[in-house]
Amino acid sequence: MRFIKGKGGVTQKKIEQDMGVQIIFPLSQKEDSITIESNSAESVAGASERIKTIIDEAVNSPNLDYSHFVSLPLAIHVDLVNKLNNFQSSILGATEVNEEGNLESNSNEDTSGIQKSTFINPKTFHLTVLMLKLWNKGRVEKAAEVLQSISSKVIEALENRPVSVRLKGLECMKGSFASARVLYAPVEEIGSEGRLSRACQVIIDAFIEAGLVLEKDTQQKLKLHATVMNARHTTGRKKWPRHIRPFDARTIYEQYGSEEWGEYLISEAHLSQRFAYDENGYYHCCASIPFPGDS
Repeated sequence: MRFIKGKGGVTQKKIEQDMGVQIIFPLSQKEDSITIESNSAESVAGASERIKTIIDEAVNSPNLDYSHFVSLPLAIHVDLVNKLNNFQSSILGATEVNEEGNLESNSNEDTSGIQKSTFINPKTFHLTVLMLKLWNKGRVEKAAEVLQSISSKVIEALENRPVSVRLKGLECMKGSFASARVLYAPVEEIGSEGRLSRACQVIIDAFIEAGLVLEKDTQQKLKLHATVMNARHTTGRKKWPRHIRPFDARTIYEQYGSEEWGEYLISEAHLSQRFAYDENGYYHCCASIPFPGDS
């Protein structure tokens, strides 16, 4: 809706004046459809096409962040969450975890550029399969339907057997450990059969076929990894207001570069909404499909 209205309603007014139409927005925020009124069917069609172009440009703009993603939750494993909390504690110098399961740090930031906000919240720990921009209710519903419709194909790709992953060590996404932006734990499928990769590809292909993936993202190769630190999340970057402030991860790598994080069962694929969370602390679930479990 905000793309069509524009700042101060400028975009809406221009469309109405240029095309000779009236754009009516729904009264309820839960509704995401608009009405275009005019005495001319040609004017309505022209305004509709103009609006479609505006939305397409906005969605493809890097200024519009991804709203949803398909994830493989790892935060369901309590022992892994505890390991991540301990990892954060050792880096930040925190001494305890509060009743909500969050770290209480004695220091807010050190000279390496690391803050508590740099770390991924252990309650949201996951593997990312696919990033999505679902800008209205209809596209969210369509994405949920797509995921649920391929449940049998995903299970078939997994050969109807449980699949687990091993997390070991730490790696830097691009750049160097001296000036890191993303630190992650590499992922290895137990058994190295490629079943998990095939299942993920089934999911990706289905979303592409449904027209829910941006064109620039259709060529992205799957790289399963578990992010533990991300400089993009660091708050209070006064010296870096428009840029991601890197952090020095050399000491972290020396300490945790060969860390055995453990082996964990992947229990489901989850259509997750970013910036929204369920009661368990994980991303809000729009839809999910189960993976084969341990017998």
